[in-house]
Amino acid sequence: MNTGVSDPEMVKKCPKCGAGKVRKDSVRGEVLCMECGFIIADNLIDFSQEWREFDSDDVNGRRRAGAPISLARHDKGISTEIGMGFSDIFKLSPKLRPKFLRLKKWQQRISTAIERNLKYALAELKRYTSQLSLPPSVEETTALIYRRAVAKELVRGRSMESVVAASLYAACREHGSPRTLDEIAAIANIPKREIGRTYRFIARQLGIRILPTDPAEYIPRFASNLKLSGKTVTRSLNILEKAKEKELTSGRGPTGVAAAVLYIAAQLTGEKKTQREVAEVAGVTEVTIRNRYKELTKNLRFEGLDDDKKPIKALVVQAES
Repeated sequence: MNTGVSDPEMVKKCPKCGAGKVRKDSVRGEVLCMECGFIIADNLIDFSQEWREFDSDDVNGRRRAGAPISLARHDKGISTEIGMGFSDIFKLSPKLRPKFLRLKKWQQRISTAIERNLKYALAELKRYTSQLSLPPSVEETTALIYRRAVAKELVRGRSMESVVAASLYAACREHGSPRTLDEIAAIANIPKREIGRTYRFIARQLGIRILPTDPAEYIPRFASNLKLSGKTVTRSLNILEKAKEKELTSGRGPTGVAAAVLYIAAQLTGEKKTQREVAEVAGVTEVTIRNRYKELTKNLRFEGLDDDKKPIKALVVQAES
């Protein structure tokens, strides 16, 4: 029995007795009153899945939709290809097999130059993000920037790898997962200067405006590579905040500031790290760390300073005491 209710899901009271105890029986496809037993609606449609999934094979074989659209794939993941496996060939008659192979060959040949460019560039992007341990969101943003660069013909006259690396550098800064130019250059096997020059060009042409990188974004990753404790990270962030208040970080390289702050915090917490160890992780020179170290200790009025090459035994910021 169906009372003609427009939306059974919204029924709160029984139309016959007025009781508010209404229950939906998904097995029978009915909405009934728990007081008088009146069936308010029946023959309801169940929009949930009609099966149970026990492993990944069931999930892949029974899902109703395909994979989501991804900008990180040259075809966005929505195209099809003739003959993904050789088993399909043997299902055809011997007369149709040559025709099948010709169609497959022509499908690969009719792709445009832009499609071939994207196919190679996005494959390189996948390699970069994998080796740099970057999340999929950064990969998607990089692919979007690169597609915009291709649409404006900014790749012409430049190497494809440098544009991909520059787009990746911009995406990392936008998502707050910064990677240094040295790290990206080492993965892409391209000079750092070329990546920086390409980055400035595409940022100007595409109107990409990204704020300068905060040194605090580098500290957790550098500390993890140096195997420093959370106490050292917290102390370094406190020192960095006091340096920002005195405008000691403006006009300075963020990696150099982060490395110097980590070096000071490690000495304060008793986790002794040499300037060379910190410099190798941060990708800067020991001279840079030493210069930033001198500026911080001088302007923040540190006490108990020893020679720069010796460990600091009693380094205390007066503002913290």
